[in-house]
Amino acid sequence: MSMLSVIIPTEGEEPPVVATLAALVPGAAAGVIREVLLVDRSGTDTIARVADVAGCGFVAVTGSRAQALAAGARQARSEWLMFLHPGAVLDHGWIDETSQFIQTIALSGKARAGIFRYARSPYAELSLGARLRQFALRMSGPVADQGLLIARSHYDRLGGHSTTARRSEARLLSHLGRSGRALLRTRIFVPAG
Repeated sequence: MSMLSVIIPTEGEEPPVVATLAALVPGAAAGVIREVLLVDRSGTDTIARVADVAGCGFVAVTGSRAQALAAGARQARSEWLMFLHPGAVLDHGWIDETSQFIQTIALSGKARAGIFRYARSPYAELSLGARLRQFALRMSGPVADQGLLIARSHYDRLGGHSTTARRSEARLLSHLGRSGRALLRTRIFVPAG
């Protein structure tokens, strides 16, 4: 049963999108993913070609990243949404844990969202900047590039990604609050930045 729409906001760069899509292939094969939407605001046709080759949906958006995320959520057809940044790669246990999380939330009736556990890429250099970022993540709580797994109904109740607010992704995470989010065991490897 396909239960998940994956939304990836893109900026016209092919390699990070392809890396993220490759990690999602097992989820599509297992029937967990209903669709992947690439929402691009670059104004080029690079990501449209990637979407065509990969069998993804494509949405062209002009405007902010928040507008791209909101447009992707509006286009999504599933009851559950997963937001991933380009270049983010989920660790191998994500399919089972995502399915279990969705089932648990459905049975409990509680509105909660899942956030993946941040992991530095094993191939990235351990620079001072990378070390400071890891420390900051441990101290500040989740950040947008850790991905977000959320029921569409809960997303809508929270107001989704506000297209008028600054730092829309951080705002949505703060609206979840500590009790409204679960840190999943699955690691997400994010590109150094």
